[in-house]
Amino acid sequence: MVRRLTGGILLRVWVQPGAGRTELAGLRGSELRVRIAQRAVKGAANTALVAYLAEALSVARGDVEIVSGHTSRSKRVRIYTQEPLTLASRLTNLGRVPVR
Repeated sequence: MVRRLTGGILLRVWVQPGAGRTELAGLRGSELRVRIAQRAVKGAANTALVAYLAEALSVARGDVEIVSGHTSRSKRVRIYTQEPLTLASRLTNLGRVPVR
């Protein structure tokens, strides 16, 4: 699920590290499911998640921040942007994610 915030959006993500390739895998309940090729060793999967979301949503890597769930598969990710509606629209088109 995506929640609009002042200056960005908050995204709930379920990460599957060690997958065959990095890709969007649909929804898992109310979370965006992302497969990450890197294993969850020394933060490699988190770094890859940030890079993947930044590229997929056309924002800078510095604008993507894991807010909670650093050691969990279930994460909350904040994406900073001056245009949250545009970003939410890109995300909806990317994964058909409901936006509130």
